[in-house]
Amino acid sequence: MRGTSRLVAALITIFAALLLQVTVFPHFAWDGVVPDLVLLTVVGAALVTDPRYATLLGFSAGLLLDIAPPADHVAGRWALSLMVVGYVVGRLAHDHQSASARPSYPLMLVTGAAGAFIGSSVFAITGLLLRDPAVGFGEQLQVVVAAVAYDVLVALVVVPVTVWAFSREPGPRPAQVTPRAPRRAPA
Repeated sequence: MRGTSRLVAALITIFAALLLQVTVFPHFAWDGVVPDLVLLTVVGAALVTDPRYATLLGFSAGLLLDIAPPADHVAGRWALSLMVVGYVVGRLAHDHQSASARPSYPLMLVTGAAGAFIGSSVFAITGLLLRDPAVGFGEQLQVVVAAVAYDVLVALVVVPVTVWAFSREPGPRPAQVTPRAPRRAPA
């Protein structure tokens, strides 16, 4: 998928994930932790795109998440976290699988868990470095563990759907053309 269709897939998946994350899923919060749908969308996109695109997508999605209405932290923390997730997952996926291969379901779940751990950890560490007064170190650790557990459950659906959205080819497939044998000139 290239160009416009990839951009449309990115816009639809990121906005849908952001909308669900900030409107619907707070009603299903677990100890104040909401599943990171935007993070899992970046993980799914990073599995089937190149690392540069995944990094840019992670930064853009994180910036949107930073300015989304219930944000109560310094802007830029989610942008940094999702940028790191996009780069790491994209780099590992790009280095360890062929470009045309679709990732397996277990690989999607493992990268969803790893991406959730990396993203939540970077977000928590930046909160400690910036001295976010809302939560201390002990609570941060509990939140990271709860977030990863919740994200693994949600990754069962979100990552495969995102992989499907980014890896499908738009429009009809071109017909196979077999080359003709060259004609010989009459003697």
